[in-house]
Amino acid sequence: MRRAFLLLISIFVVYSVSAQTMWKADPAHSSIQFEVSHMTISTVTGKFTDFTCELEAKKNSFDGAKIDAKVKVESVSTENLTRDKHLKEDDFFNAKQYPQMTFVSESFKKKDGDQYEITGMLTIRDVTKKITFPATYSGMISMGKKTVSGFKASFTINRFDYKLKWDDTLDTGSLVVGEEVDVKLNLELVKI
Repeated sequence: MRRAFLLLISIFVVYSVSAQTMWKADPAHSSIQFEVSHMTISTVTGKFTDFTCELEAKKNSFDGAKIDAKVKVESVSTENLTRDKHLKEDDFFNAKQYPQMTFVSESFKKKDGDQYEITGMLTIRDVTKKITFPATYSGMISMGKKTVSGFKASFTINRFDYKLKWDDTLDTGSLVVGEEVDVKLNLELVKI
């Protein structure tokens, strides 16, 4: 009887472990981009080029998946070295003191069709806030032994909420750099 019980426990543990699938973002085919208004008449775009994103999901579903993402602040690029240097200083990200931004999901819910809703904790500098945003599942393909899936998502944050505090103003009183930052995610995930 004891042997049968241990066998059942072993099967349960093996099934529980195998029922989870790990995915990792392919950095060559994924991107984290942002846009912010400049002088109220144009938009500055940028990206982070060094990041990791791991996703743990059920074997046949992304519903209930868990995300752990890390972004190296030093990798910020707006194609302008002077501006990039300023973004790494204390007026904005303070890359020396806060070298990493993180996102850890709390929920990953399937909505209709290919639509999901993700909620989690976003940390920039020493500020952590809960955000919720939609994501679109782009599908899954197999290439030999490699399985790849994709998601696109976007959200908006107020940079002042995260102590990105530079606030120079124009003669009109408007901010040179807008408060709201639009973030766009394009993730190609490889099953590992």
